[in-house]
Amino acid sequence: MKTKQFLLGALAALALSTTALAQEVTLRIHQMLPAQATIPAKAIEPWAAKVQEESGGRIKVELYPAMQLGGAPPELYDQAKDGVVDLIWTVLGYTPGRFPKSEVFELPFLITNGEDSSAAFYNYVMANSADEFAGVKVIALHTHGPGLFHSKNPITSLEDLKGMKVRGGSRIISDMLANLGAEPVGMPVPQVTEALSKGVIDGTTIPWEVTPSLRVAELVRNHTGFSGDHGLYSQTFGFVMNMDSYNNLPDDLKAVIDANSGLETSRQFGKVMDEGDAIGLKIAQDAGNNIVTLDEAETARWKEAAQPTIDKWFADMQAAGIDGKALYAAAQAAIVAESK
Repeated sequence: MKTKQFLLGALAALALSTTALAQEVTLRIHQMLPAQATIPAKAIEPWAAKVQEESGGRIKVELYPAMQLGGAPPELYDQAKDGVVDLIWTVLGYTPGRFPKSEVFELPFLITNGEDSSAAFYNYVMANSADEFAGVKVIALHTHGPGLFHSKNPITSLEDLKGMKVRGGSRIISDMLANLGAEPVGMPVPQVTEALSKGVIDGTTIPWEVTPSLRVAELVRNHTGFSGDHGLYSQTFGFVMNMDSYNNLPDDLKAVIDANSGLETSRQFGKVMDEGDAIGLKIAQDAGNNIVTLDEAETARWKEAAQPTIDKWFADMQAAGIDGKALYAAAQAAIVAESK
C-alpha cells in the first residue's frame, strides 16, 4: 500500500513538474507608433518573433501599435511599471523630470549615429542611472540617429530659424530650440503629421527614420542637417517589461528574455534606427526635396547658440544635488568608447 501511495505521489509530482516546464505565457507589447514604422516593424516585431522561437512557442507575444490599448504616449512607461501591459516601448523624454540623469544623451551635439550612441547610452545608464529604471526589467535602451530639421521654409542659417514654430520632443530639445531662436511646440511624435498639415507648426525636429511613417517628406520640402560627427540632438527610448511579468516566468523562460535583453539588443535597436535614416533620406531625395547640410562654420554657430541648454542642464542637476558635469563627461566617454 505504501509503495502504491509513493508511486502515485511520484507520478503526481512528475505531472506538476511537467506542467510547470510546459508553462505558456502571453506577453502584450504596447507602443505609440504605427506598426509599419521603423522600430515597430524592424526591431520590436523581430524581437517578438525571436523570443517566441527561442521559447519553443511557449511565449506568445501580442503587438499593440499606435496606442491601441488606450492612454497617451506619456503614460506608456507607467503602463508597464504598473502592470497594465507586459512590455512597452516609449520615448523617455515624454515624462519630464523622471529620468534626469539619463536625459544627458539628449543634449546638443553629443550623439553620433544610432548604433554607437545606443550602445553608449545603455552602458552609461547601467553605470550611472540604473536607479531611474528601478521597478522594471530593461530590455533595451537606445537613441535615434542625428536629429535634424524638416521645415516648410528652408533653413540655411541660424537666422532662418528665428520665430519659426518647431516641434520639440522633450524639455531638453524645446529648451535648445528656444536658445536657437525658434518657438518650441512640445508634442509626441504621432501628432506631427496633423500639426504640420494644419499649420500648427512650421517644422519639426525628428530623425530621418520616422519621416516615412509620418509622411513628412510630402508635407515639407526642406530638410537641414549639420556638419561633423555629432548630431544636433537625439531622444532616448526605453523598451521595458513589467517586473512581475518577468518574475512570474519559469527560469528557462526568464533565460530567453535575458538572452534578448541588454547591450546587444540596445545596439540592434540603434542599428535599425540608422537603417531607417537611410530609407527616410532616400525618400526625400527621390521626391526632389531641398536637403541642406550646414557647413562647419555655420554648424559652429549653432553649437555656440545651443551651449546655454547644456549650461542650464548642469544648473538643474546641481540644484537637484547631482553632478551634471561629471555625468556629461561620462556620457562623452561612453560615446567615444563606442566610436572607436
